[in-house]
Amino acid sequence: MEHNGTEWAALVEKVAEIARCTGSFLREERLVFDVGRVEEKNLHDYVSYVDRASERRLVEALTPVWPGAGFLTEEATVAYKGEPYVWIIDPLDGTTNYVHGQPPYAVSIALYGRTEGVLVGVVYDPCREECYTAWKGGGAYLQGKSIVPSAIQTVEGAYLHLGLPYDAVRFSTLSTALLSRFYGRAGGVRIAGSAALDLCGVAAGRVDAYVEPSLHVWDVAAGLLLLREAGGRATDFAGHPLLEGLGGDGVLRNDGYDVVAANAGLHPEFLCQVKACREVYFGENIPHDIV
Repeated sequence: MEHNGTEWAALVEKVAEIARCTGSFLREERLVFDVGRVEEKNLHDYVSYVDRASERRLVEALTPVWPGAGFLTEEATVAYKGEPYVWIIDPLDGTTNYVHGQPPYAVSIALYGRTEGVLVGVVYDPCREECYTAWKGGGAYLQGKSIVPSAIQTVEGAYLHLGLPYDAVRFSTLSTALLSRFYGRAGGVRIAGSAALDLCGVAAGRVDAYVEPSLHVWDVAAGLLLLREAGGRATDFAGHPLLEGLGGDGVLRNDGYDVVAANAGLHPEFLCQVKACREVYFGENIPHDIV
């Protein structure tokens, strides 16, 4: 579907306003949050009534924005039926942070086209009241101002955000390897807890690099578009481009996204370190799900 720049900007602003409204709902609910209504989907992987309520709000608000589009959502409020266009949404990225009353957490929304790939990306940070926006070919923005990644070119000077999967049984060895590889080698290592905002942080130059295995499509779809439009680069641990893997070939997978993200100049060195890490710890027997 063809749109000019003005039309894309208007559409993205509609999505951004929906994200802001949902973020306001998250802030208000946090003031009266009932920890007793939190469920554990998997070990240490939480979902709350707020996740589900905010997802329903997003589905209702986004439905008229792109008529006929389907939905792929973390909490399965609606079922994706293979529609050619689909909203990929995470109503509360960073639920564990939210449950404990800690930032950051975010609302993440992407529009994906079966033949075009990711068309729109919006990530809203309710704690900072900041909105990141992008559309394919239109650049990346924070609060309406153009953003670019940092110019840091060395691992030693880089401020790294590292993510740890919930499934410690499968990923403890890899996660320990990554932490051991970068702790004391990178300029700083932090675990923030929101993949969407980690990617946006790289896009905006607030974070120099971000590494995390085993993410879901709703964690990364919007953030990957923002990073690419800002001029950054993201691949999986083997060096394959990630955004192209979300679309353009009609294939949309839900999970298994291993992310190495950085500015274009720094990315090759971080990828090299990640490859060395997994080779040292797994040798030739690299598990299929982290290749």
